[in-house]
Amino acid sequence: MSKKMVTLAVTGASGSPYFVALLKNLLLADVTVSLVLSEAAKLVIKTELAVKLPDSEKHIKDFFLTYFAEQVSTVNTKPQLYVYRQDDWMSAVASGSNCADAMVICPCSMGTLSAISHGASNNLIERAADVMLKEQRQLILLTREMPYSTIHLENMLTLSRMGVTIMPASPGFYHKPLEINDLVDFVVARILDHLHVDHSLSRRWGIDDKI
Repeated sequence: MSKKMVTLAVTGASGSPYFVALLKNLLLADVTVSLVLSEAAKLVIKTELAVKLPDSEKHIKDFFLTYFAEQVSTVNTKPQLYVYRQDDWMSAVASGSNCADAMVICPCSMGTLSAISHGASNNLIERAADVMLKEQRQLILLTREMPYSTIHLENMLTLSRMGVTIMPASPGFYHKPLEINDLVDFVVARILDHLHVDHSLSRRWGIDDKI
């Protein structure tokens, strides 16, 4: 059976820790990942994580594979990661003939949400999402904004009616988080659940008697 393929897109919304944790856990689970970062996303990553990503896609790929190398190697996984520019119209994720099994935009800005809901396809992130819609594949948007305007909510409703999973970055607290990573893992665990990717990031309600 072929490996699961997921397109992971990152916009300029706040929430870089969610993206990094999701990418790591997808690679740990031996998922093939096609990564698309907007230019704004790179600025936010630098601001929130104090990490300046390399300029070229090849070096970005090498950076993340090195960054996660020790953890990934412990599960004997050879990670498959492809990195594309947001203007790379020749990439696999731009076409329905070679689209991924699922796509996650993590985090998803309200501008990107609006563009997707109106079929704009002005860059590779928007085009890849449009491919998911037309091919009726799974699309998950980790939305990041507060409060939501009526425009935001109407765009979410439009996409929800088309089968898109709208997943605000709203961690729970019943698992008694002790640090920020616990909150991040809670949200990432929910994304992985919807992708049907195995993980051990969080305890499940009603199963662990420590909850």
